Amino acid sequence: MRAHEEVTPGLAAQDAVLVTVHASQGSVPRETGAWMAVHSDRIDGTIGGGHLEFEAIAEARRRLAGGSGDPVMRFALGPSLGQCCGGVVQLKFERAGAAKLAARRRALAASHAPLALFGGGHVGRALVRVLAPLPFAITWIDSRDEIFPADTPAEVQCEHSDPVHAAVDGLAPHSRVLIMSFSHAEDLDVVAACLRRLRERGDLLYVGLIGSKTKWATFRHRLEERGFHKQELAQVTCPIGVPGIPGKEPEVIAVAVAAQLLQMPLS
Repeated sequence: MRAHEEVTPGLAAQDAVLVTVHASQGSVPRETGAWMAVHSDRIDGTIGGGHLEFEAIAEARRRLAGGSGDPVMRFALGPSLGQCCGGVVQLKFERAGAAKLAARRRALAASHAPLALFGGGHVGRALVRVLAPLPFAITWIDSRDEIFPADTPAEVQCEHSDPVHAAVDGLAPHSRVLIMSFSHAEDLDVVAACLRRLRERGDLLYVGLIGSKTKWATFRHRLEERGFHKQELAQVTCPIGVPGIPGKEPEVIAVAVAAQLLQMPLS
């Protein structure tokens, strides 16, 4: 619990006040539409931190305890708030019960970019830990039984597929695809299935294959033998991850890959 999240006596624990960035002007911590839910005993989400959030939480808890006020309040991010952004934020405050909060979370999840991760090994597990809090709707796919860890985040959809490449046809349109199975043969089949889908539907936004330039040279030759031409093969990214990060530990690779995905438009 953060220092500004003390529980105020008398608040209704089952309810919250939803605080949303209603409008903004100039340099501000978060974009319009960003939100947090202020409960009696916790905070879900963030509108950017700092003194702005401190003041917003205090105002939300005052309203949660029965106080009233205008639904929209204006905050200037200057000396009075101790934040030198210089912009102006309008925050909307509204009481929200469990149903409204659940609807807001469903809407947020629906806006996440679909991402398919093939492979439940060390790098796959590290990637799930890094990507789960980010704006991606993750489908995690493997051909092996009981490969997914018990502590997999609840929002990650786990799928067993044997053969593993059969799952490619059912991926959500506009998916990003990461391929890192335990087997090079499986990796090759998944890449080929992605290329066939791109040929037929053209609706995968990214196909990334873990491995070295040497691995990709071998794969490229085998894929050419399967009838894929140079322009099609250019749609595959291998190696994956932003350049300039030399570490090969799973967590390092995961951060580099996440950074590369975040460089792409999410909508």
